[in-house]
Amino acid sequence: MLGENHSLAIEFPEYKNQIHQLKMADASFKSMTDRYHKLDHTIRGLENQGLPIDDFNFTQLKLERAQLKGKIFEILGQQNK
Repeated sequence: MLGENHSLAIEFPEYKNQIHQLKMADASFKSMTDRYHKLDHTIRGLENQGLPIDDFNFTQLKLERAQLKGKIFEILGQQNK
């Protein structure tokens, strides 16, 4: 769906506290979540405002967001073991 919010709090509500704790304790994790947030914000802006961008670059942004989401989820899963 166009313009849908994919923030980590919405994507992983059950990990909200853990995400916050990891962001405070791990600079690498914080950097990863900051990049994810920036990508999500950019993608939603492009979708909502119809800003010009070619399909390849737009797809690359979405792919990077999905890859970061997977890495973040993997880290969260490892923390629960």
